[in-house]
Amino acid sequence: MAKKLKVTQVRSTIGMLEDQKRTVRALGLKKIRKSIVHDDTPSVRGMIKKVIHLVQVEEVDGE
Repeated sequence: MAKKLKVTQVRSTIGMLEDQKRTVRALGLKKIRKSIVHDDTPSVRGMIKKVIHLVQVEEVDGE
């Protein structure tokens, strides 16, 4: 089974740098407390690292 990451936005992007806002949007997040599941890839990990102060990450089992 492939590993998946559940990414949840926990803070607003108001007042953040524009590239951080674009990264949160590229992860598919639009509102606080909304979650989306991504494949565990190096590119997704890099985006998460860039905005780790705005999101919460959990590993989930994927199929």
